Amino acid sequence: MSETVMVNFRMDAALKKNMESVCKEMGMSMTTAFTIFATKVSREKRIPFEVNADPFYSAENMAYLSRITAEIDSGKANLAEHEIVEV
Repeated sequence: MSETVMVNFRMDAALKKNMESVCKEMGMSMTTAFTIFATKVSREKRIPFEVNADPFYSAENMAYLSRITAEIDSGKANLAEHEIVEV
C-alpha cells in the first residue's frame, strides 16, 4: 500500500456537518467519501458528475429581472390578473 498524506481544505461549517451526517448514514467517513471522489477523478480524468451554475443567477436572467423590476417600480409594467386554475 502506498504512503498516505494529509490533505487540508476549507469549507462552510454547516456544509461539513451536513456531509458528515450523510456520510455516517452511508456507513463511511468524509475521508472515505473524498478518497472515493479522488479515485474516480484520477481514473476517469474528469469530475464524475455534472457541474453547472444555477441558471436563475445567469447574467441574462438577472438583467431580465432588473428590467421587469424597474418597469413595476415605475408603473410601466402591464400587469394582469389571471383566474385561479385548479389542477
